[in-house]
Amino acid sequence: MDATKDVINTGLRGITVASTKISDVRGEEGKLIYRGYLIQDLAAHASFEEVAYLLINEKLPTRDELATFSNRMARERTLPPGILSALGTFPTDALPMDVLQAGIAMLAPYDPDIRTRTREAAAETALRLIAKTASLVAAWHRIRNGKAPVVPDESLSHAANFLYMLLGKTPDPETAGFMDTCLVLHAEHSFNASTFAAREVASTRAHMYAATSAAVGSLSGELHGSANVRVMEMLLAIGDPANVPAYVDRKLNAGDLIMGLGHAVYKTDDPRSFILAPMALKMGERTGETKWYEMAKQLEVLGKEGFRKRKDRDIFVNVDFYSAPLYYTMGIPVDLFSSVFAVSRIAGWCAHTIEEYFALAAPKAVLYRPASDYVGSYCGPDECTFIPQEKRS
Repeated sequence: MDATKDVINTGLRGITVASTKISDVRGEEGKLIYRGYLIQDLAAHASFEEVAYLLINEKLPTRDELATFSNRMARERTLPPGILSALGTFPTDALPMDVLQAGIAMLAPYDPDIRTRTREAAAETALRLIAKTASLVAAWHRIRNGKAPVVPDESLSHAANFLYMLLGKTPDPETAGFMDTCLVLHAEHSFNASTFAAREVASTRAHMYAATSAAVGSLSGELHGSANVRVMEMLLAIGDPANVPAYVDRKLNAGDLIMGLGHAVYKTDDPRSFILAPMALKMGERTGETKWYEMAKQLEVLGKEGFRKRKDRDIFVNVDFYSAPLYYTMGIPVDLFSSVFAVSRIAGWCAHTIEEYFALAAPKAVLYRPASDYVGSYCGPDECTFIPQEKRS
């Protein structure tokens, strides 16, 4: 084999690895679709619980079905005492995504359906995971700050209860509504890195906790789930809207990235950004912290203009650009942004795991096993001659 041969399809870009009925990202058109429904319609009219039901059960719920699903989710928010005890043993400076990944894996022994291989049991597990992931994130934030975890309030929506457990006070309806919309917008995005990780593990017929903890591990990487963290770190470093023009010139002249601009799939502005931007402005106005939105808006305008001038092509806003200032003005700590992403995306991961188990691949049980191009070792592309240890130099 030619050792200089390029690796084909690096990162599986452009390679179709499976069929799905869950979502579609139409990058050229700037469309995101969950089970046939445009994200704009779901964000405007559906709650996160409704969207979670849609992703898991393949259809929008009736009023009674939604009430039952929401009530059962609310009852499943409580974490087992053993999990809370285990969280208390972690170093307080542990990375939140590491704690979340460990917490999801530790939930497996508490699930009564862990050994049952039916679609109904998988849907039950998904409901528990969606409910408890939010509780894990909130509980860890309290514990690491020396505070007792907040007992979940079953009367609150999933979004409102998450903010209540995280920040220790019941959010006002508008803030809770913004959080609910954020959860809807981030719930699913087709075959991204973390979803692919979940499906690859699910293809081995490992249980859902193994698949979703693998997804969390993938999301923890800086090239995937931490983009909104880096957007907020960028805004904090800039500090003031007056500093934006110089920052943009410096970055673009150096050939550096402006966080939040550019996407691997969309060839237009991310459709979710149009929904997040006005919420970020409104939260800024309510908290007296509009400068974070103002800086983001300036960065978008000047970044796009500067990129077009230097590269003679367009660059587009992604979902992280405005979710960062929105989360920040809600009072969510920056190092929890990726974990909040997981609180939402857990619904999509569970849906993909179920689809991998039952909907399309069964009963073939096809294990993911991509090929690779072996280009040789230090002694060349051919086989090495084994040298005894005493004769190696």
